[in-house]
Amino acid sequence: MPSRVDERIDEDIVPRIRAETLAIRKVNMVKKTLEGRNPPWILAADTLIDVDRKVFGKAVSRDDAKSMLQTLSGREHKVISALALFSGRSQKIDCRSNESTVRFAELSQQEIDWYLDTGEWQGVAGAYRIQGIAACFISEIHGSYSSIVGLPLHDFYVMLKENGYIYSI
Repeated sequence: MPSRVDERIDEDIVPRIRAETLAIRKVNMVKKTLEGRNPPWILAADTLIDVDRKVFGKAVSRDDAKSMLQTLSGREHKVISALALFSGRSQKIDCRSNESTVRFAELSQQEIDWYLDTGEWQGVAGAYRIQGIAACFISEIHGSYSSIVGLPLHDFYVMLKENGYIYSI
């Protein structure tokens, strides 16, 4: 059984739907892995970067990451994080997405190369982590910081409440 979700998806699909589709695929992969068991919850997320409807997922190489960072330099982009939550009780998947805007400062080639040398670009959408070293490149955000990190916490909280999660203190 595959341990990774196939992230190939039609490029004509709008970025928000792409992120939601990938999050749902991840939930379904875990459900299939747990076949015969009924977990109370399964949560999956996917984050994409949208630069004028050109979508950046995870960089596949240093050169790919360099190209992404050069594109992001000095401009705004959207970060779309989708959550898919499976409820074992209802046997349904709830899915929603959150969109935030990030503005990068103008980056020199030296700064890009320095950042690439850290390796922090690996395994993340858009080749940067806002919660890491790349935070020094970000001049402005509009929206949810936790969504830009990849897990929109408020949306997750609302999804749990709407799906009958009972909080106790």
